[in-house]
Amino acid sequence: MCVSYIAAKYGLAQTLVSHHLRLLRAARVLRADRCGKQIFCVATDEHVKLVISDMAEHECEHPPSEFDESPKEE
Repeated sequence: MCVSYIAAKYGLAQTLVSHHLRLLRAARVLRADRCGKQIFCVATDEHVKLVISDMAEHECEHPPSEFDESPKEE
């Protein structure tokens, strides 16, 4: 995924996303592939790819608003 896509999808500043992705690249969890002006981040390990895929699938099934609601008292 590219930085601008991640930032837009989650409503975050591109600088914040870039900073966190830079830390993950430094830890060799991700690698960066440049395509023109865009940089795409790719997981370097198959297990990491599966974890990210599972998280993305879970996020799609359970939008953040479901988790933000406080439990209702009876």
